[in-house]
Amino acid sequence: MEFGSRGDNIGGVAPLLILLLLGSPVAAQNAKKDSYLRHIELCNAADHASLASRIDGCTAFIDSGKGTTTALAIAYNNRGNARTTSGDHDLAIQDFDQSIKLNPTYAKPFNNRGVAYVRKGQYDRAIKAFDDAIKLKPDYGEAFANRAGAYLKKNDYDRAARDYDEAIRLEPKSEAVWNGRCWTRAILGALQAALEDCNKALQSEPNNAVAFDSRGLVHLKMGQLGAAIDDYSSALRFNPKLASALYGRGLARLKNGDKAGSDSDISAAQAIQAKISDDFARFGVR
Repeated sequence: MEFGSRGDNIGGVAPLLILLLLGSPVAAQNAKKDSYLRHIELCNAADHASLASRIDGCTAFIDSGKGTTTALAIAYNNRGNARTTSGDHDLAIQDFDQSIKLNPTYAKPFNNRGVAYVRKGQYDRAIKAFDDAIKLKPDYGEAFANRAGAYLKKNDYDRAARDYDEAIRLEPKSEAVWNGRCWTRAILGALQAALEDCNKALQSEPNNAVAFDSRGLVHLKMGQLGAAIDDYSSALRFNPKLASALYGRGLARLKNGDKAGSDSDISAAQAIQAKISDDFARFGVR
């Protein structure tokens, strides 16, 4: 349910490139400048640079001592994003801390620090980070969506739903927020509204396993077993190891009289996620 952490661009690249192309006095130091510009490009994730290249580019830019305070704050934020994606959450949080220290009014590292805390399972810290991001930028739809995801992890579905409402108001074109609200509404029992949200999510991204999984839960709770089985099967075509889709399909098959298929699905789900039955009980499905 994570909306994602986004980086930013370090300013000043285009003017430098123009000066080089025009043959200004700066062109005499081409090799050095080219290397410096390449570090900036990598830190900005240009050309789909690998995570390692992005981290190295940001580090080289930071260590160069040439960046302004604003540019350094962006570089630390971008390196933190790359480290979060690569799983180095503690180092990422250190980068976000440094970015915030350099520019306390820069909302993105607060949000991105929250994402790192979510991935560490520290949901209260994550929520505090998202709170701080929203205080700085009240129209920060991504932070509302990420905070909703943190509330979901804490099983605080009412607060999650309110945050998804706000995220959708601010970011209506995002598939992730429509799916997040569908899932939350399904758990809360607002099934028709949940179904509409899932349909909206799948209109914009018809190959999304998570959205099919969410709609499968809606149909399962509605008692529409055939539709639930179809949705869970669609989810599993795109992600065969999605435990919630396996377990949900198993329950739907069981209620539909397919004991053998049910046993196979439920066993496979429990092999991936041992306590999946507890999750579904909390969702109101047994």
